[in-house]
Amino acid sequence: MTEFKYRRHIMVTGGTRSGKSKFAEDLADAIGGEIIYLATAQALDDEMKERIKKHQQRRPKNWTTIEEPLEAARIISGCHQGTTVVLDCLTLLISNWFFKGEERSLDCREAFVDAEITSLAGAIMESNANLIVVSNELGWGLVPENELSRRFRDLAGNANQRIAEVCEEVFLIVSGIPLPIKGGSDV
Repeated sequence: MTEFKYRRHIMVTGGTRSGKSKFAEDLADAIGGEIIYLATAQALDDEMKERIKKHQQRRPKNWTTIEEPLEAARIISGCHQGTTVVLDCLTLLISNWFFKGEERSLDCREAFVDAEITSLAGAIMESNANLIVVSNELGWGLVPENELSRRFRDLAGNANQRIAEVCEEVFLIVSGIPLPIKGGSDV
C-alpha cells in the first residue's frame, strides 16, 4: 500500500469474521502517523472478552487504544491532522446506544441513535484526522423474527448508509478480500 499525505475518511464494511478489522488495521498501518484504535466493544461476557483479547494481541504495541463505548464523536473531534483513527466498530457503537436506555420505547431509542449518528457523521466530516470506520452488514441475512431485532438491523443499515455517504472511500470485505465500492483506487 502507498503512504498517503492527505486526510482520508474510509469506511470498511462486511459480514462477521470477513476480515474487516484486519484490513482496517493494515490500512491504518499504511497511512501511518499516530494511530489510535477507538474500541467500542464492551466485555460483557467471556466470549466477547476473548474476541477483544485477540484483537488486542494483533495490534502493534505502539498504537494507542481508547475504549469508548458511547462517545466516539467526541474522541474523533479531539483528533488532529496526522492522526489515524480506527473506529471498531460502528455496529457495536449503535448497539451500545440502542440498549443504553432499555426503559425507553423503541421509537425513543431509534431517535436517540439517529441523533448520535448525525453527531458522528458531523464529527467525521469536520475532522482533519485520517479515519477508518469499521461496520457490519447486518441486512444480508435472514429477516429477524422479532421487532426489536428488525428495528436494530434497520438502524444499522441506515447508519451504514449515512457514514458511507460522508466517507470518501468505502470497502466491502468478502472472505478477506477488499472490494472498493466508493473511491479506494489507491489500495
